[in-house]
Amino acid sequence: MKYYPFLGLLVFMGCATVHPVKSALSTDDVKIQNVMNDLPSHEVQVFYSEIIRDKDGTVRFKEDQFQVDANTYFYPASTVKLPIAILALEKLNENKLLDRNTPFMVENDTVTSTFAKDIIDIFAVSSNTANNRLFEFMGQDEINSRLNDKGITARISHRLSTPNSDALTTRPLTFYKGEEIIYKTGPVKNSAISPLQLHKTAKGIGYMVGDSLVNQPMDFSTKNYLPISSLHGILKRLMFPELFSKAQQFHLTEDDRLFLIDAMGTLPKEAGFTSPEFHDSYVKYLVIGDDKGAFPDYLTIKNKIGSAYGYLTDCAYIKNKKTNKEYLITATLHVNKNQIYNDNRYEYDMIGIPFLAALGRKLVLE
Repeated sequence: MKYYPFLGLLVFMGCATVHPVKSALSTDDVKIQNVMNDLPSHEVQVFYSEIIRDKDGTVRFKEDQFQVDANTYFYPASTVKLPIAILALEKLNENKLLDRNTPFMVENDTVTSTFAKDIIDIFAVSSNTANNRLFEFMGQDEINSRLNDKGITARISHRLSTPNSDALTTRPLTFYKGEEIIYKTGPVKNSAISPLQLHKTAKGIGYMVGDSLVNQPMDFSTKNYLPISSLHGILKRLMFPELFSKAQQFHLTEDDRLFLIDAMGTLPKEAGFTSPEFHDSYVKYLVIGDDKGAFPDYLTIKNKIGSAYGYLTDCAYIKNKKTNKEYLITATLHVNKNQIYNDNRYEYDMIGIPFLAALGRKLVLE
C-alpha cells in the first residue's frame, strides 16, 4: 500500500508551486515511488530553497521542507567534511605564518600535503584520509565550539573510516617552508563524548563486528550528528554570507571562500582521479547520480555527499543554466532492507541514488 502522509495537503492546496518538494515526491516516477511506497523505513528528509535574486541584488529564498526534524537522528556520513573543511580554513587564517598552500605533515604519517589539496580531494572523491588530517588540526571540541558559536546545531565526535576514529587526543601537525619547520601544533585532549539525546539513535535489528553478527540494534548515540537544517544552514552561510550576522558567518577571506565553492564543483578527473570508478557523477547524487556519462554542460553543481550505514545524503547548490534558476537542496534517505549494519548490504545503487537523482531532476529540471 502506498504511503502518502502529505497527499491530502496537496489536494487541498492545489498548487505544486507552493510545495515543490511534496509535488516532486508525489510523482509516479518509479525511482521516487520505490522509496515513497515504504516511507517510514527510508527516513526521507528534504530541505529545498529556490534562490530568488531581486533587481537590486538582494537574495531571498522560496522554500519548502519535507520531514525535516533535527530531533530525529540520521547518520551524516561524509557530509561532516563540509563544515570541517570550512572551519579548518577559518582557523588557518588566524595564523599569519600559514595559508592553504603551506605544506604540512601529521605526526606518524608519511604524507606531506596542503590544506588546498586535501580540500579538493574531500570534494572531488570524498577522501577520508584528507578529512582526517584536517580533523587533527581542529579536534572535536574546537569543531563543535565554532559551529555552535555560529548558531549551528551539530556534534562532531569522530574521524572517518580509520582505527581509533573517536580518539580524544589529536595528533600534532608540522608545517614547512621548504625544508624549514615554520610552525607546529601540539596534541589536544578533547572532552569525552556524551550520548545524544535524540529520537532513533538505536537502529536496526543487528550489526556486524568482523564476521560476527550482534543481534541487537546498533547504537548511534556517540556518532557524528549533523541534521539537515544545519547542513542547509552551513551551505547558505558559505554561498550567501551577507545574509547572516557577523557572528553567524564563517570567518574566511573572500579568496578562500571562493576557493571552497570552486572545490565543491571539482570532478574526480579534474583532481587527477582517472580510474573508471570515478565517473563524473561519483559524488554528485542529486539530478545526475544515476548517470555515469559526461557531466552535463547546462548544470552547475557545488555539493557534498555522504554515504555510510545505508544513509545517502547530498547538500548542493545547483544552477540550471537553461532556465537560469538556482537552488539549494539538502536531502537524505536510508536504504537498509535487512536492517543489519556493517554488512555492506545496502541498496545504494538500486534505490537510494536513483531516488536522489530523480528527486533532483523533478526539482531542478521540470
